[in-house]
Amino acid sequence: MSKDTLTVTDNRTGKTYEIPIQNDTINAIDLRKIKVSSEDFGMMTYDPAYMNTAACKSTITYIDGDKGILEYRGYPIEQLAEQSSYLEVAYLLIYGELPNAERLKWWEYRISRHNFIHQNLIDLIQAFRYDAHPMGILISSVSAMSTLFPEAKEVDDPAVREKQIWRMLGMIPTVAAFAYRHRIGRPFNFPDNSLSYTANLLYMMDFMNQRDYEVNPVLAKALDVLFILHADHEQNCSTATMRGVGSSRVDPYCSLSAAAAALYGPLHGGANEAVLRMLQHIGNVKNVPDFIDRVKKGEGRLMGFGHRVYKNYDPRAKIIRKVAYEVFEATESNPLLEIAVELERIALQDEYFIARKLYPNVDFYSGLIYQALRFPIEYFPFLFAIPRASGWLAQWQEMLEDDEQKIMRPRQIYLGEARRDYVPLDQRS
Repeated sequence: MSKDTLTVTDNRTGKTYEIPIQNDTINAIDLRKIKVSSEDFGMMTYDPAYMNTAACKSTITYIDGDKGILEYRGYPIEQLAEQSSYLEVAYLLIYGELPNAERLKWWEYRISRHNFIHQNLIDLIQAFRYDAHPMGILISSVSAMSTLFPEAKEVDDPAVREKQIWRMLGMIPTVAAFAYRHRIGRPFNFPDNSLSYTANLLYMMDFMNQRDYEVNPVLAKALDVLFILHADHEQNCSTATMRGVGSSRVDPYCSLSAAAAALYGPLHGGANEAVLRMLQHIGNVKNVPDFIDRVKKGEGRLMGFGHRVYKNYDPRAKIIRKVAYEVFEATESNPLLEIAVELERIALQDEYFIARKLYPNVDFYSGLIYQALRFPIEYFPFLFAIPRASGWLAQWQEMLEDDEQKIMRPRQIYLGEARRDYVPLDQRS
């Protein structure tokens, strides 16, 4: 008997089954041979919210939640945040390796060539009410792109796929800036391709025709680091949605629109907004101990702490904490930062939170940085979606090239009524 197997005995029948183990997993379909009779469907697993189910094999992002490790294609997130740029990381996610200087220049040029958006898309953005939520505009705009580029449905053509990736990474920041300018009632600023990816976004949002206008390099760099940290995060809700919708072989614009819709949810892309509102509710550093006590009594929630994956300090949170101080040195100080630091200090020393492995996550400080950059709160999920587009597209492309993948179709456990006959309306009690 091989050591790399799992021996299962069905006590209902007394039969024993040997199931192969590979990469510390078993193939769920192997459980189907466990039956009471030949008419049985076979054994299934029940896993609400996919807490312990692997739906794919991937080479993109590695996470060890117990050790607080996050790596893109094998590169530690700390090294990438310190030394790389967002577009270089996007290239890494899409193509699997870091580019050389010539290839990076080519990549940046390809993206910048697609910064401008179609006039029909501009008209669509302008058709929204002035107070439309930016994520609603993003979801609609990306979905509408599929009508502007009908060749995108040829998802099995690598050259076609590649061009849609360039288009989406180039256009989404422009959609973001136009959605913002539309909301505040100001004319649009068209892209300036002499600027970096994040500097161009800040320019399109902020420029008011000042002669001496210049994007603050500290703020552009801070946003670039945030974009690196948010670029991918394995099989989260929105990424699984991107893969699931894409498994039907629909074009990538529709898939990415669905992923953005998943990100829109307050339990996913809106978490940093909840942190900011919590800090505003606390109001003052002196109120932190009382707030902590109320959380421990179950009278409130400590937002920005804990993570489905990380049972240690989120490595992204450590980087963001440093970035927050750099941003506040370049802008004006934020009293909420003092509250956040004190909240973190007390929570990390409290046995209640230590025992529950509740450590700061990426959302704890990111909202403070976005606020310092003068983004409105409802804009925060959009700032999550812009960099995550590269991760979504890398995961989508990997899914298409995986021969084991089919159209997504989870099983269910039916607990409804047994078969019954239709009763005519006049005979029902």
